[in-house]
Amino acid sequence: MDIEPDTKDWTWVLHEACPECGLAAGDVPPTEVAHRVQADLPRWSAVLERPDARERPAPGTWSPTEYACHVRDVHDLFAERMRLMLDQDAPRFANWDQDETAIADDYASQDAATVAAQLVEAGEGMVELLGAIPDDAWHRTGFRSDGSEFTVATLAQYYLHDIAHHLHDVRG
Repeated sequence: MDIEPDTKDWTWVLHEACPECGLAAGDVPPTEVAHRVQADLPRWSAVLERPDARERPAPGTWSPTEYACHVRDVHDLFAERMRLMLDQDAPRFANWDQDETAIADDYASQDAATVAAQLVEAGEGMVELLGAIPDDAWHRTGFRSDGSEFTVATLAQYYLHDIAHHLHDVRG
């Protein structure tokens, strides 16, 4: 069975707790996001060391390695968007189809150990970027392709939810 594309608008996680993972992303001070991401990097490495890391738990559910590929790419994508917001006034972000990327990059066949190293490297890059955001830049804005407006602060919180939610997905 193929993975069903996720077409939900997850921006609501900025205003209420996620019933699946429990994170109230909008309640996390943006200046704490880097610390939380840094703390999760070893957890991702541990998940990818499991012997079943490339096995799907159900036909329509990504394997831990596929989720980790997505999270690796989320680290890179959000770093790119964050830099745009810091360097430009109100940039518009290109659309990113996560499901199309999973197929095009063949997440299912990627090596878990390689993905673990890439995920940690990308995550550490995002941690460094978040840690260097000037106090006066947290309110700068950017727009997703669907028109959703983010500040640097809300983009950091939204990003944190994505990372934490998928760690919840693979840890059960």
